[in-house]
Amino acid sequence: MDLRPSHSFCRPSPRSKRSWFRLLAHFSDRVAFSALFGAALLVIFSPNSAHAEFTVCNQTLDVVNLAVGQKVDNADQTDGWWTIGANQCVNVIREELANRYIYLYATDVFGHAILNGSTEMCVDRRRFSIRGIEECWQRGHIAARFVEVDTLEQVRWTYFLTGNSP
Repeated sequence: MDLRPSHSFCRPSPRSKRSWFRLLAHFSDRVAFSALFGAALLVIFSPNSAHAEFTVCNQTLDVVNLAVGQKVDNADQTDGWWTIGANQCVNVIREELANRYIYLYATDVFGHAILNGSTEMCVDRRRFSIRGIEECWQRGHIAARFVEVDTLEQVRWTYFLTGNSP
């Protein structure tokens, strides 16, 4: 008595296997195309898609704290702090650049200046937005020397903070 199962009912024929794989491949191609097309439309037509217009990338091995200065409504303004990890980037200005010059000041986690520029502007110990760059000490702020970044009147700019930055 032969107890082996009959395979004629358990295995599909080679031709039906090919048909099944062809159908599966066709379906997965259409799904992949639809997903890709949908993602592209979402990016293009999304009203909330923000473009990073001024980005600072920290290419050092240290965490840095960053303050940014620029003209806002014809007045000098400084804002801070952004914490940027090693080999990370942060979008610090999200709208198209309206100023040719952006000013940056960066410190390490101990508060020591990493960027040492020639333009004196105001910062604070905690998160801040300060209008005006005159008389920092008298107004209760700290005077810091910012580096001037010439964006060449571009609407987008990326600044790379390296170990030997000016």
